[in-house]
This record gives sequence, C-alpha cells and structure tokens, in this order.
Amino acid sequence: MTYTHRIRVRYGEVDMQQVVFNANYLAYVDDAVENWLFDLGLNVYDYGFDFMLKKAVIEWQGAAGVHDWLDIAVAMRRWGNTSFDVGFTGSVEGRPVFDCTITYVGVKAGTRETMPPPPEVRAKLGEPGQ
Repeated sequence: MTYTHRIRVRYGEVDMQQVVFNANYLAYVDDAVENWLFDLGLNVYDYGFDFMLKKAVIEWQGAAGVHDWLDIAVAMRRWGNTSFDVGFTGSVEGRPVFDCTITYVGVKAGTRETMPPPPEVRAKLGEPGQ
C-alpha cells in the first residue's frame, strides 16, 4: 500500500539556483520512511529487527523550490531474502520531481548481522504493487 508524506521545503534547503539541494532529497526520503513506519504502527525493534541503507538511486524529473509542498509517495518495490527496495516518488502539485529507490538490508537489531524480515514486519510493509 502507498503512503504519502508531505514536506514543506524550507529556505535553508535550497541552493543558489533556488531549487532543493540534491543531498536533501535523501534526508526527505529518510523522514518519509520514519513517518511511514509510524503510520503503520510498526516499531521494527519490537521484532528484534532493524535495517540499513545499502544503495540509493535517485532520478530527477523536475525541481522543488522554497515553500513548495513536496509530496512523497512511499511503497514497497521488491522483497529479497534479507534485502528489500522501497520506492519514493516525489511531486509538487502533481508535477513529477524525483523518483528514488532505496535498497535496505535487514539486520538483527543492534548488530550488523543480516537477517530476513520477520513475517509480521513484511506483512505490515506490504507487497510490491499494493
């Protein structure tokens, strides 16, 4: 299922071209994941699970500027054995701004030892295309 997170772009987040500085998009998607999990009522630590970022791929179709409301749709894109991809699609007033896929690797909470997501976590995060 898709969750939408909304962020208002602040003055300090834009560059000299008056668009969001590219590195801020990763902070935005990180914030979106945190709020998605909160909205789902999911605390992964309750299951002895955590996840770490492995890879991020971002492609821009446009730009967001100061005081724009940036809507970020968040959805599961792929499940692997211990890794999974979460997709982020950003837009301003329906105008495409960026698409991002982040690959996360599941780990035992408090360690870097990989583990598959517990069935309860996977069920809450949903299947690709939902």
